[in-house]
Amino acid sequence: MLSNYSISDLSSEFGVTPRTLRFYEEKGLLQPSRNGQSRRYSQADRARLTLILRGKVLGLSLDESAELIGMYDPSSNNKEQILRLIEKIQARREQLLTQKTELEHLIQDLDAWEQRSRDSITMSKGKKSKEQRS
Repeated sequence: MLSNYSISDLSSEFGVTPRTLRFYEEKGLLQPSRNGQSRRYSQADRARLTLILRGKVLGLSLDESAELIGMYDPSSNNKEQILRLIEKIQARREQLLTQKTELEHLIQDLDAWEQRSRDSITMSKGKKSKEQRS
């Protein structure tokens, strides 16, 4: 495994654009070394990028991911960092469950409105048929 990576190496590996990597650099999440105009990303940058993208998949904001990354201490067992991650996961789960319930209610409402609309058409056709017979 490489010990340092070019912007194109990481872009290709993680399926992100170079612009994305530069954005994370601007936010202070990645700290590549410079060799003229060329950026060289370390193994630590690669690991941080992995964590940023995992956080994104979990629905964490960039600030939340940055907070968790900032808590990392290679000289400890990172229990506080892990506990904070668990809190964020639980909060995200709760948010998604609330959204799920709201969506289920919305679907029920849509089904009911659709059925009322269909019934209205059927009743309207029935009235016209009676009127035509009279």
